[in-house]
Amino acid sequence: MTGSSERARVLIEALPYIKEFRGSTVVVKIGGASLEDLRLRERFAQDLILLSWVGIRVVVVHGGGKQISGMLDRVGLEPNFIDGQRVTDQAALEVVEMVLGGSLNKEIVRLIQHNGGKAIGITGKDGGMVTAVKRPGEPDLGLVGNVTSVDAAVLEHLLGEYIPVVAPLAVTSTGQTLNINADPFAAALAIALGARKFVLLSDVEGVRDATGSLITTLSSIHARELIDDGTISGGMIPKVQNALDAVDGGVGKVHIIDGRVEHALLLEVFTKGGVGTQLLREAL
Repeated sequence: MTGSSERARVLIEALPYIKEFRGSTVVVKIGGASLEDLRLRERFAQDLILLSWVGIRVVVVHGGGKQISGMLDRVGLEPNFIDGQRVTDQAALEVVEMVLGGSLNKEIVRLIQHNGGKAIGITGKDGGMVTAVKRPGEPDLGLVGNVTSVDAAVLEHLLGEYIPVVAPLAVTSTGQTLNINADPFAAALAIALGARKFVLLSDVEGVRDATGSLITTLSSIHARELIDDGTISGGMIPKVQNALDAVDGGVGKVHIIDGRVEHALLLEVFTKGGVGTQLLREAL
């Protein structure tokens, strides 16, 4: 009886959040272990379906760094990195398109469909959705770009009936395909869609303070202070900066959560405590 009561309590706790977010747009970026582990991918697909079934308009953006490196090895090409950033020449770009726009994208779509949802896999190139420019400055990463504009019309046509699963590829004004980092790509989509929430699933629990304690709510002002004083450092800096860009662009809240936790997405959206760190323009 205790187990049944607990399940009922969880469902009741979710009701006000279902009511609040029904009809809202949520952009979710998946990467890291949650993308690599089949069990976690399955749970993630189930989370997306539930969000969709209760009336939340969900868009998924996925990375795929390890899968790209694995395919490069299989075809006899050496993965090339500078300061942890992938260098994409023309040969590598063909593999990037094969993985991001092909096998990995369709695997996520398959999981959603297999679990009872409806999904369509696309890239930023489809329908002229995302335009980009080659990343300027040094180091030269080759055919890697920064998003310059988003036309959300394709997504708006799909949302409500399908879960769009979007691979972070874009084209320049001259038609050159570019590989885009998934975090800023997803942030750009969230801004263009006026998303209520932008969720980043990663391999970290969230943002930590100088003592190592998890910060559950972080204002944009405080986040910038933590970057300036070195508390936020390393790979967390670009992740938080992308979150800041999203809230500055009008996204309601950004959540950095641990994708290694089963059903982390549902816990973040439908429970009072949530998981990870939520970042917003002003503190609650």
